[in-house]
Formats: sequence, C-alpha cells, structure tokens
Amino acid sequence: MAAKSTLLNMVTCLTAVCLVCSAILAGLYALTAEPIANAAQKALVESISKVLPEGGELSESQSCEADGVEEYYLLSDEQGSPLAYAVKTSTNGFGGTLSLMVGVLPDGTVYNTSVLAHAETPGLGAKCAEDESAFRQQFRNFAGKLLVKKDGGDIDAITASTITSRAFTLCVQQAVDAVKALNTVKEETVNE
Repeated sequence: MAAKSTLLNMVTCLTAVCLVCSAILAGLYALTAEPIANAAQKALVESISKVLPEGGELSESQSCEADGVEEYYLLSDEQGSPLAYAVKTSTNGFGGTLSLMVGVLPDGTVYNTSVLAHAETPGLGAKCAEDESAFRQQFRNFAGKLLVKKDGGDIDAITASTITSRAFTLCVQQAVDAVKALNTVKEETVNE
C-alpha cells in the first residue's frame, strides 16, 4: 500500500534527504580539509621561494594594513637587515579576484612575481599566470613606472587583456607601496 501524499509526509521526506546530504557533505569536508590546507600551504611556500632571492632568514607571516595587501614575509640577513619582502596582495581582475605573491627589494625594485589564484579568461587574461610569458618576464628586476603603457607606464599589456594587465600591475604596485611604507616606518623607528 502506497503512503498517502500529505504535507507532513513531504516535509518528513525532504527533511530526511536534507539531513542525509548534510551528513555526507560534512564527512567529505572532514576528509578533505587537511589535504586542501596542506596543498594551499605548499603553494604558498613555493610562491615565496619563487619571488625572493636565495639566502637569508625568512620571517613568519606578518600582517600589513596597506590597501590590497594581506600579509608579508621578510627575508633578512644575519644582522636582521632586510634583503627582500614577499608580499601577498590581491585585487579584482576581469574574471574575479587576482591574488599574487610579489618579491620586492628594500629599494622598491620588484624582484619577481608569482600568481597564487586567478579567475581570468583562459587563453587571454590567464596568460598572466604563465611563469615564462613575456608579460611576467617584464616584472623581473623591474624599477620603472608601474602602469600599463596605455596609461603612461612602462608595462606592456597582454594583448586583448588590458583589464587583467592593469589588475596585475595594480597588485604589484600595492606590494611596492607596502614595502616603501614598511621601510619608512622602520627608518622612523631607528631615528627616534
């Protein structure tokens, strides 16, 4: 005999299905949370090593109150003098958030860049994530004006991806500005 279709029966069935699905999702989250966190940490460590010169001692993550900057790491010599900074920065690109790790020397020179995450268009804006692309190569040891040429700067934009190019350049500029601000604060502290 079939169950009578009532509001109570429908609500009970729907609640049971929701509880079972929720339990399955919670179990999968518990199984995958640690591997996902480990993979993210490994990617972060790899990106830091790509954007900093060899040698020195790397600090723990430090917070920064600059626009678009999430955190930074300081590479220092034996005397504690800064050799370089790895700055994690982000902004909105064409397809969503663009997140970078930028290596900056104390004088404001960009040492190198690494893309942590992006949602840019494959084949166009996604070229910003290619390590050996001409676009990314121009940021290595860069000390010029951080704007795309279309805006009066020294950066050649990715063809047909001006928004992504501007976002990438803005992330790099945010990192350079944060390092300059950090150095200014340290100099003021030393002079007091």
